[in-house]
Amino acid sequence: MTRASPPANTAAGAARRRGAAARAAADDDATSPVQVRQVRRSDLDPVIEIDAIVTGLEKRTYWRSIFRRYGSGDRPERHFLVAEVEGRVVGFVIGEVRDWEFGEPPCGWVFAINVDPQSRLGGIATRMLQALSAGFRRSGVRKLRTILARDNTLILSFFRSQGMTTGPFIPLEMDLDA
Repeated sequence: MTRASPPANTAAGAARRRGAAARAAADDDATSPVQVRQVRRSDLDPVIEIDAIVTGLEKRTYWRSIFRRYGSGDRPERHFLVAEVEGRVVGFVIGEVRDWEFGEPPCGWVFAINVDPQSRLGGIATRMLQALSAGFRRSGVRKLRTILARDNTLILSFFRSQGMTTGPFIPLEMDLDA
């Protein structure tokens, strides 16, 4: 009797997709022009520009603060990586290991990932997420999480293509009167 493959939306299906994506990315690493590396101070302007193109807002003060907090590379639980193609920064990803939030063991949180719209669909975000995940694994983390706007279908589709599924938490919020 032949067993049917698990549906794509199951954990087994997600693991199979992740495995295939990782194998494909490993095959592409040797020939890919994309280099993922630790951010440098000189990368800050291109990061700000990419974010402004994608969000429609230039947040220079915010990005300087993020660079000070995450850009040094001297804290193994904090990661700020950029993707570079032919010497040009085309994307960035930022994340950190957070311990025991919501009573859960340490996990890796992705709180920013973006690629210059003119450079999308070339596997750049996948390469950055893989590099970030490798950094989290080196810290002993086995779970990756993020939160995103429910109407951001582009990033939702990306994370799902990487094997991410709905987690066990429900985000709640309320407005605070000034």
